Amino acid sequence: MLLRLAAFLIATAALAQKIELLYPNGAPGALGDADEDKPSITIYLPEKPFGAGVVVCPGGGYQHLAIDHEGKQIAEWLNARGVAAFVLKYRLGPKYHHPVEMNDAQQAIRTVRKRAQEFGIAPNKIGVWGFSAGGHLAATVSTHFDADTRPDFSILSYAVITMKPPFVHRGSRQNLLGATPDEALVENLSNETQITGQTPPTFLFSTVDDTAVPVENSVQYFLALRRAQVTAEMHLYEKGRHGLGLAQADPIVKTWPDHLAAWLRIHGWSR
Repeated sequence: MLLRLAAFLIATAALAQKIELLYPNGAPGALGDADEDKPSITIYLPEKPFGAGVVVCPGGGYQHLAIDHEGKQIAEWLNARGVAAFVLKYRLGPKYHHPVEMNDAQQAIRTVRKRAQEFGIAPNKIGVWGFSAGGHLAATVSTHFDADTRPDFSILSYAVITMKPPFVHRGSRQNLLGATPDEALVENLSNETQITGQTPPTFLFSTVDDTAVPVENSVQYFLALRRAQVTAEMHLYEKGRHGLGLAQADPIVKTWPDHLAAWLRIHGWSR
């Protein structure tokens, strides 16, 4: 028994904060062999696992990734609550366009679910958490999925949701869809229009005076969830700039992760 426990602890330690390629034999549609052409997940496993996991999608306008405050810090916050985290490095525009980013996120969910036992999580407790453009990616995989890639819950932080004026974040749209996207594609990637009763339960956070991504993105998604009778909770703060992450430097907005922690506990996704 002690030997098996020691072996498990050694294996867990080896996985913690380990970077793994999503496609070990090369990513489909890769346009080169540089680091930017190789999507990956960085694995963060908690010392005291609760049995749930989250694929984390940092933002950055589909052009770069805010890996620290929307990736590493988020993984550490989740680990402190017993939740395994998998920070996604997905391919970016303008070099790559849809559906590459969505495919990378779906592959991350597929990988985590397939290896759930190895990671110490339940295959039906795998969520996705995205920030800004990463929130659009999280919303995309929450509204475009098959049985293997549907998240069990979603967390959307000051997320880009729509690709349509007047509330679109134009930089994200251009990097994801190009300068002159087809209108049908714009509609399909305006995720507030794609919600059904199968869309996973969702927690949303945003600030009303966000000048980068209008708060209406979150509001429209929340209202669409309500119409589809999908479990949802939303927290809006009057003040707060875009890209706050966990907002620990803001004396008011820093309370938002407390609401998220309670929501996760209520649904049995964290301790």
